[in-house]
Amino acid sequence: MKIKNYINGEFVNPISNNWLPNFQPATGELYGEIPNSNEKDVDLAVEAAINAFDNWSKMDVSERSKILTKIADLLLENIDAFAKAEAIDNGKPLALARTIDIPRAADNFRFFAHAITQFGSESYESIGKGAINYTLRHPIGVVGCISPWNLPLYLFTWKIAPAIAAGNCVVAKPSEVTPMTAFLLGEICIKAGLPKGVLNIVHGLGQSAGNAIVSHDKVKVISFTGGTKTGAAIAKIAAPKFKKLSLELGGKNPNIIFADCDYEQMLKTTVLSSFSNQGQICLCGSRIFVEETIYEKFKHDFVQLVSKLKVGNPLEKDTNIGALVSKQHLDKVLSYVEIAKKEGAKVLFGGKQIKIKDLENGYFMQPTILEVKTDNCQVNQEEIFGPIVTIMPFKTEEEVLKMANSVRYGLSATIWTNNLKRTLKFSTEIEAGIVWVNTWMLRDLRTPFGGVKDSGVGREGGFEALRFFTEPKNVCLKY
Repeated sequence: MKIKNYINGEFVNPISNNWLPNFQPATGELYGEIPNSNEKDVDLAVEAAINAFDNWSKMDVSERSKILTKIADLLLENIDAFAKAEAIDNGKPLALARTIDIPRAADNFRFFAHAITQFGSESYESIGKGAINYTLRHPIGVVGCISPWNLPLYLFTWKIAPAIAAGNCVVAKPSEVTPMTAFLLGEICIKAGLPKGVLNIVHGLGQSAGNAIVSHDKVKVISFTGGTKTGAAIAKIAAPKFKKLSLELGGKNPNIIFADCDYEQMLKTTVLSSFSNQGQICLCGSRIFVEETIYEKFKHDFVQLVSKLKVGNPLEKDTNIGALVSKQHLDKVLSYVEIAKKEGAKVLFGGKQIKIKDLENGYFMQPTILEVKTDNCQVNQEEIFGPIVTIMPFKTEEEVLKMANSVRYGLSATIWTNNLKRTLKFSTEIEAGIVWVNTWMLRDLRTPFGGVKDSGVGREGGFEALRFFTEPKNVCLKY
């Protein structure tokens, strides 16, 4: 199947007529082609966005809200087709795509459809000076949105929905590794009556299509989710052009388990936070620290539960872990097992590529548990982004807090304890943009999302996203 760009409300071939291969992770086989777009395709998309901006930005908010709501409705009406496309394209279990990814994509549109109708501005009366200050918030213009391969439609819509809700027009590039549901979204937008040029989807490589979006003088805002190195490269291009930037980057998140936790709930959730989506979620708790008094029990129970996870065909209902997204990524993740062994880590479970019947060429790997001796080892300091977690014991709060903050990243953290004083202390002192206590991945779309340190710049979610995608203007009126 040949995927096309979606520009000015129509599906079009790349101007160069050059194409990229698209591989199915579960089979390792070529199953389609996508446009290898370049700056000419991006120019075309930006032109369409500019032409659409005036009418879209001045459209009544309630009308914009209705269109976004219709997109959300159509996504749910077509949930089975979208979930299957996501599972085939990404390698994730179909059940995960159907219960998490596609519903969340619909929620993104529905949430911001409502949020924009409630998005207000501030006013202040300067008593004694006979003046009122009020703030206008206007859409900025053309926004560039670049999303990753791990949660393809989920994160693609997380950027697009608030951008267009706020009145901007978008030029978006999904990952070239997982383009299918972004392509299908174009069809939904047409059916929902989204005006031509409001959303334009350009497929291609980061170094060509992505770079063209970031460097384009008419693209005033960049929202990017992906690797920290790529984020740094984007910042170098965008900063001298004074573009607004939102960068959601890598994570190496601590999962801190104290002896006074609700043990069974912790154990069940820790399996999920370790290996959901094959560990290919920036929020996975990949560094597990366990209080030494329960460490041996946890180690035994955790290995037992993980050993029961089924690695298999993403389209089968009982599959827990599907295929990794690409051969290149599989090789990278496997290499960290060898690095860990050289550093003295013990493989408690997994660590190997596996063959699945009738899918022998697929990119499958066992969920892997590594017991490490120190938090300073390479596998504890670098983001692996696969089905690998490390575990090690700790004695004191001070010790584990220091280890939790020892990495260059600061995206999320999970704490398991029923001690209120400890909860408040750790929630304050852990260097992370998101802290979960006695839970994981429980999200409220009204809250800000993002990280500190090398995990990114800016916040997404709720009114934070609408503020990011608008420009404030203060008006001072003396009466």
